[in-house]
Amino acid sequence: MPEHVAVIMDGNRRWARTRGLPAVAGYEAGLRALKGMVQLCCRWGIRVLTVFAFSSDNWLRPKKWMYLIILLYMLEKAANLMVFSRDNIRFSCIGDPSKLPDPVKELITYAEERTKHNSGLQLIVAVSYSGKYDIVQACQSIALKVKDGVIEPEDINEFLIEQELQTNCAEIPNPDLLIRTSGELRVSNFLLWQLAYTELYFTRSHWPDFGETEFLMALRSFQQRQRRYGEGDS
Repeated sequence: MPEHVAVIMDGNRRWARTRGLPAVAGYEAGLRALKGMVQLCCRWGIRVLTVFAFSSDNWLRPKKWMYLIILLYMLEKAANLMVFSRDNIRFSCIGDPSKLPDPVKELITYAEERTKHNSGLQLIVAVSYSGKYDIVQACQSIALKVKDGVIEPEDINEFLIEQELQTNCAEIPNPDLLIRTSGELRVSNFLLWQLAYTELYFTRSHWPDFGETEFLMALRSFQQRQRRYGEGDS
Protein backbone atom coordinates (compact mmCIF):
# COMPACT_ATOMS: atom_id res chain seq x y z
CA MET A 1 0.00 0.00 0.00
CA PRO A 2 1.24 3.52 -0.67
CA GLU A 3 1.99 5.44 2.52
CA HIS A 4 1.26 8.85 0.99
CA VAL A 5 -1.45 9.43 -1.63
CA ALA A 6 -1.94 12.81 -3.35
CA VAL A 7 -5.06 13.73 -5.31
CA ILE A 8 -5.90 16.45 -7.82
CA MET A 9 -9.68 16.61 -7.34
CA ASP A 10 -10.72 17.70 -10.83
CA GLY A 11 -14.08 17.74 -12.58
CA ASN A 12 -16.56 19.06 -10.00
CA ARG A 13 -18.09 21.68 -12.30
CA ARG A 14 -18.08 19.32 -15.28
CA TRP A 15 -19.86 16.72 -13.17
CA ALA A 16 -22.56 19.28 -12.33
CA ARG A 17 -22.83 20.56 -15.91
CA THR A 18 -23.44 17.08 -17.35
CA ARG A 19 -26.35 16.71 -14.91
CA GLY A 20 -27.83 20.15 -15.54
CA LEU A 21 -26.98 21.24 -12.00
CA PRO A 22 -25.43 24.48 -10.74
CA ALA A 23 -21.68 24.46 -10.12
CA VAL A 24 -22.21 24.59 -6.37
CA ALA A 25 -23.79 21.14 -6.53
CA GLY A 26 -20.61 19.80 -8.08
CA TYR A 27 -18.46 21.17 -5.26
CA GLU A 28 -20.84 19.80 -2.65
CA ALA A 29 -20.63 16.37 -4.31
CA GLY A 30 -16.85 16.73 -4.44
CA LEU A 31 -16.71 17.34 -0.69
CA ARG A 32 -18.76 14.18 -0.12
CA ALA A 33 -16.26 12.27 -2.29
CA LEU A 34 -13.39 13.68 -0.22
CA LYS A 35 -15.06 12.57 3.00
CA GLY A 36 -15.42 9.07 1.57
CA MET A 37 -11.77 8.94 0.53
CA VAL A 38 -10.62 10.06 3.97
CA GLN A 39 -12.60 7.22 5.50
CA LEU A 40 -11.07 4.70 3.08
CA CYS A 41 -7.54 5.92 3.81
CA CYS A 42 -8.20 5.52 7.54
CA ARG A 43 -9.58 2.02 7.00
CA TRP A 44 -6.74 0.86 4.74
CA GLY A 45 -3.84 2.27 6.75
CA ILE A 46 -2.69 5.00 4.36
CA ARG A 47 -0.72 7.43 6.50
CA VAL A 48 -0.90 10.70 4.52
CA LEU A 49 -3.52 12.04 2.09
CA THR A 50 -2.75 15.34 0.33
CA VAL A 51 -5.53 16.90 -1.73
CA PHE A 52 -5.36 19.87 -4.09
CA ALA A 53 -8.34 21.97 -3.00
CA PHE A 54 -7.41 24.80 -5.37
CA SER A 55 -4.38 26.33 -6.97
CA SER A 56 -3.11 29.86 -6.50
CA ASP A 57 -3.72 30.15 -10.25
CA ASN A 58 -7.44 29.65 -9.63
CA TRP A 59 -7.68 33.15 -8.20
CA LEU A 60 -7.80 34.28 -11.83
CA ARG A 61 -11.30 32.81 -12.03
CA PRO A 62 -14.32 34.96 -11.11
CA LYS A 63 -14.05 35.68 -7.40
CA LYS A 64 -17.62 34.64 -6.63
CA TRP A 65 -16.72 31.03 -7.45
CA MET A 66 -13.55 31.14 -5.41
CA TYR A 67 -15.26 32.48 -2.33
CA LEU A 68 -18.08 29.98 -2.79
CA ILE A 69 -15.56 27.13 -2.83
CA ILE A 70 -13.80 28.56 0.22
CA LEU A 71 -17.08 28.92 2.11
CA LEU A 72 -18.02 25.32 1.35
CA TYR A 73 -14.55 24.22 2.39
CA MET A 74 -14.78 26.17 5.65
CA LEU A 75 -18.18 24.76 6.55
CA GLU A 76 -17.13 21.22 5.71
CA LYS A 77 -13.99 21.45 7.82
CA ALA A 78 -15.94 22.94 10.72
CA ALA A 79 -18.38 20.04 10.58
CA ASN A 80 -15.53 17.53 10.43
CA LEU A 81 -13.56 18.63 13.50
CA MET A 82 -15.42 16.15 15.68
CA VAL A 83 -14.83 13.42 13.07
CA PHE A 84 -11.11 14.25 13.03
CA SER A 85 -10.94 13.80 16.79
CA ARG A 86 -12.97 10.59 16.73
CA ASP A 87 -10.91 9.03 13.93
CA ASN A 88 -7.55 10.37 15.20
CA ILE A 89 -7.00 12.41 11.99
CA ARG A 90 -4.40 15.18 11.92
CA PHE A 91 -5.33 18.16 9.73
CA SER A 92 -2.71 20.33 8.00
CA CYS A 93 -2.98 23.06 5.37
CA ILE A 94 -0.34 24.18 2.87
CA GLY A 95 -0.37 27.11 0.46
CA ASP A 96 -0.49 30.91 0.58
CA PRO A 97 -3.17 31.97 3.08
CA SER A 98 -2.81 35.71 2.42
CA LYS A 99 -5.79 35.87 0.04
CA LEU A 100 -8.13 33.81 2.20
CA PRO A 101 -10.91 35.45 4.23
CA ASP A 102 -10.00 35.87 7.90
CA PRO A 103 -12.68 33.42 9.17
CA VAL A 104 -11.20 30.70 6.94
CA LYS A 105 -7.65 31.41 8.14
CA GLU A 106 -8.85 31.31 11.74
CA LEU A 107 -10.62 27.99 11.20
CA ILE A 108 -7.54 26.46 9.53
CA THR A 109 -5.36 27.53 12.47
CA TYR A 110 -7.90 26.18 14.94
CA ALA A 111 -8.21 22.83 13.13
CA GLU A 112 -4.44 22.40 12.91
CA GLU A 113 -3.99 23.21 16.59
CA ARG A 114 -6.93 21.04 17.69
CA THR A 115 -5.67 17.96 15.81
CA LYS A 116 -1.87 18.37 16.02
CA HIS A 117 -1.44 15.52 18.50
CA ASN A 118 -3.57 13.04 16.54
CA SER A 119 -1.50 10.12 15.27
CA GLY A 120 -3.70 8.54 12.61
CA LEU A 121 -4.14 9.67 9.00
CA GLN A 122 -2.67 13.09 8.21
CA LEU A 123 -4.95 15.01 5.86
CA ILE A 124 -3.06 17.80 4.08
CA VAL A 125 -5.23 20.26 2.16
CA ALA A 126 -3.47 22.45 -0.42
CA VAL A 127 -5.31 25.78 -0.52
CA SER A 128 -4.13 28.64 -2.75
CA TYR A 129 -1.11 26.44 -3.41
CA SER A 130 1.58 26.69 -6.12
CA GLY A 131 4.29 24.08 -6.58
CA LYS A 132 6.56 26.68 -8.21
CA TYR A 133 6.11 29.10 -5.33
CA ASP A 134 6.72 26.31 -2.82
CA ILE A 135 10.19 25.82 -4.32
CA VAL A 136 10.79 29.59 -4.54
CA GLN A 137 9.91 30.19 -0.89
CA ALA A 138 12.15 27.29 0.13
CA CYS A 139 15.05 28.87 -1.78
CA GLN A 140 14.33 32.26 -0.23
CA SER A 141 14.37 30.74 3.25
CA ILE A 142 17.70 29.03 2.57
CA ALA A 143 19.16 32.23 1.08
CA LEU A 144 18.30 34.10 4.29
CA LYS A 145 20.06 31.44 6.35
CA VAL A 146 23.16 31.80 4.15
CA LYS A 147 22.98 35.59 4.48
CA ASP A 148 22.72 35.31 8.28
CA GLY A 149 25.65 32.90 8.41
CA VAL A 150 23.54 30.00 9.71
CA ILE A 151 24.68 27.77 6.85
CA GLU A 152 27.26 27.92 4.07
CA PRO A 153 26.34 27.71 0.34
CA GLU A 154 28.09 24.34 0.07
CA ASP A 155 25.74 23.00 2.77
CA ILE A 156 22.77 23.31 0.40
CA ASN A 157 21.53 19.95 -0.83
CA GLU A 158 18.27 18.17 -1.68
CA PHE A 159 17.61 17.27 1.95
CA LEU A 160 17.92 20.89 3.07
CA ILE A 161 15.55 22.08 0.34
CA GLU A 162 13.00 19.42 1.29
CA GLN A 163 13.13 20.64 4.87
CA GLU A 164 12.03 24.09 3.70
CA LEU A 165 9.14 22.92 1.50
CA GLN A 166 5.65 23.31 2.91
CA THR A 167 5.16 19.54 2.95
CA ASN A 168 7.76 19.29 5.72
CA CYS A 169 4.70 19.25 7.99
CA ALA A 170 4.37 15.55 7.07
CA GLU A 171 6.49 12.66 8.30
CA ILE A 172 6.27 11.30 4.73
CA PRO A 173 6.45 14.46 2.58
CA ASN A 174 6.72 12.88 -0.89
CA PRO A 175 3.68 11.07 -2.32
CA ASP A 176 3.98 7.46 -3.45
CA LEU A 177 0.91 7.79 -5.68
CA LEU A 178 -0.72 10.77 -7.39
CA ILE A 179 -4.29 10.41 -8.63
CA ARG A 180 -5.86 12.93 -11.01
CA THR A 181 -9.50 12.70 -12.00
CA SER A 182 -11.52 14.01 -14.96
CA GLY A 183 -9.20 12.94 -17.78
CA GLU A 184 -6.55 15.66 -17.62
CA LEU A 185 -2.97 14.36 -18.06
CA ARG A 186 -0.86 16.94 -16.21
CA VAL A 187 0.16 17.85 -12.68
CA SER A 188 -0.92 21.52 -12.89
CA ASN A 189 1.68 23.14 -10.63
CA PHE A 190 1.04 20.70 -7.76
CA LEU A 191 3.89 19.38 -5.56
CA LEU A 192 6.42 19.79 -8.38
CA TRP A 193 9.47 18.88 -6.28
CA GLN A 194 7.71 16.21 -4.25
CA LEU A 195 6.40 14.29 -7.29
CA ALA A 196 9.90 13.48 -8.66
CA TYR A 197 9.48 9.71 -8.15
CA THR A 198 5.74 9.50 -7.62
CA GLU A 199 3.65 6.98 -9.56
CA LEU A 200 0.93 8.76 -11.56
CA TYR A 201 -2.62 7.49 -12.10
CA PHE A 202 -5.11 9.27 -14.34
CA THR A 203 -8.80 8.47 -14.65
CA ARG A 204 -11.57 9.93 -16.80
CA SER A 205 -14.03 9.83 -13.88
CA HIS A 206 -14.96 13.22 -12.46
CA TRP A 207 -13.99 13.71 -8.84
CA PRO A 208 -17.54 13.41 -7.38
CA ASP A 209 -17.78 9.94 -9.00
CA PHE A 210 -14.44 8.78 -7.57
CA GLY A 211 -15.31 6.24 -4.90
CA GLU A 212 -14.13 2.95 -3.45
CA THR A 213 -14.10 1.06 -6.76
CA GLU A 214 -12.02 3.72 -8.52
CA PHE A 215 -9.66 4.03 -5.56
CA LEU A 216 -9.10 0.26 -5.56
CA MET A 217 -8.28 0.39 -9.28
CA ALA A 218 -5.69 3.11 -8.62
CA LEU A 219 -4.15 1.12 -5.76
CA ARG A 220 -3.99 -2.06 -7.83
CA SER A 221 -2.27 -0.14 -10.62
CA PHE A 222 0.25 1.18 -8.09
CA GLN A 223 0.91 -2.29 -6.70
CA GLN A 224 1.69 -3.66 -10.17
CA ARG A 225 4.47 -1.14 -10.80
CA GLN A 226 8.18 -1.48 -10.07
CA ARG A 227 9.51 1.63 -8.35
CA ARG A 228 13.20 2.18 -9.20
CA TYR A 229 13.84 5.75 -8.05
CA GLY A 230 16.04 6.44 -11.05
CA GLU A 231 17.77 3.05 -11.05
CA GLY A 232 17.83 0.81 -14.14
CA ASP A 233 16.22 -2.57 -14.57
CA SER A 234 17.33 -5.14 -12.03
